Amino acid sequence: MIKLDQFLKLVGIAPTGGQAKLMIIDGDVKVNGTVETRRGRKLVSGDRVTVEGQTFNVGDVIQ
Repeated sequence: MIKLDQFLKLVGIAPTGGQAKLMIIDGDVKVNGTVETRRGRKLVSGDRVTVEGQTFNVGDVIQ
């Protein structure tokens, strides 16, 4: 498992944890098609994260 803010840093969408937090709080991030405002949301393999029109499959990024 990985937290949403950490995932955004890992895939390069947010260069810092602070920026990841702002993106999440501003409602710019969707998890499985639903806006997610909890930066500590735990992601598991199979979850899909969409930001700025890009969708990432969690299982493809973390092993």
